[in-house]
Amino acid sequence: MYAVISSGGTQARVEPGQRLRVDLRPEAEGAELSFAPSLVVDGDNVIATPDELSGYAVSAKVVGQEKGPKIRGFNYKNKSRVRRRWGHRQQYTTVEITSIGSTAGKSGAAAAKKGA
Repeated sequence: MYAVISSGGTQARVEPGQRLRVDLRPEAEGAELSFAPSLVVDGDNVIATPDELSGYAVSAKVVGQEKGPKIRGFNYKNKSRVRRRWGHRQQYTTVEITSIGSTAGKSGAAAAKKGA
């Protein structure tokens, strides 16, 4: 079973147990995250429509935070003495995918709780 999730403007194919770098998130290490999948494939069963996907969620746990590689740039314009050096180092949050599953049982329990 695998799913396609989107986070920070990028999409990734994920499976349970996989570690993934996503754009920096404010959650602390050990916190639980939930991603809404864009596609879920379970063997021969492909779930891709929005109404079917509303019952699915991808759970993840924050493992840590890290920095990406240093990117160096240089702007130069000839004959005008314009030179500028710059650098950038992107920060990422590392998450571990814990499960991909339907929330049907969870939402049923939540609905029962709200109704009571």
